Amino acid sequence: MAFLGKASLSALFFFICRPPVLDLSLHISYLINLNGAIYEPSQLDEYFMGITHLVAKRSTCLRRQVGAIIVKDKNILATGYNGAPSGVSHCLDVGCLREKLGIPSGERHELCRGLHAEQNAIIQAAKHGTGIEGSTLYCTTMPCIICSKMIINAGIKRIVFEMGYPDQLAEEMIRESGIIVDSFQKRDSAQEER
Repeated sequence: MAFLGKASLSALFFFICRPPVLDLSLHISYLINLNGAIYEPSQLDEYFMGITHLVAKRSTCLRRQVGAIIVKDKNILATGYNGAPSGVSHCLDVGCLREKLGIPSGERHELCRGLHAEQNAIIQAAKHGTGIEGSTLYCTTMPCIICSKMIINAGIKRIVFEMGYPDQLAEEMIRESGIIVDSFQKRDSAQEER
């Protein structure tokens, strides 16, 4: 490296060590709360939903890839994705029990090798002694009833999700608990040009 001057070393260091840039400019979005009110999400909502999608890519589920992150005071406290418990064979390796048994989405959650992304995020926070009371959960999918009960008891105060999930009881319990729920909606390119 003797052939590089100080300026070149600084440029090389910046190039190697710079943080990755998430291009969220193509995803102009809006939020809809459970009461139907529509409003623009903050830049932080878009940023954290982008990270949630990156976390979902770690999923080992054959049916759907779900990611979740828990955020408080603009800091990510824990992440989770859906998949089998640590040290147990993943569905990618042994096949999907739910597919074999013909179980539809949103039913019989106990008949699955995997944990949900929200469960894994809450477990990771507990495992590392991180308090999540008063936090926001960002998730690619609306939580199911099992996850919703965990979220309520963990003291999470807001949920931002993107895709719906067929679980009416979960929605009712979350509404009753007073947790703020926002549906993050991406606008497609055609909508953006109008």
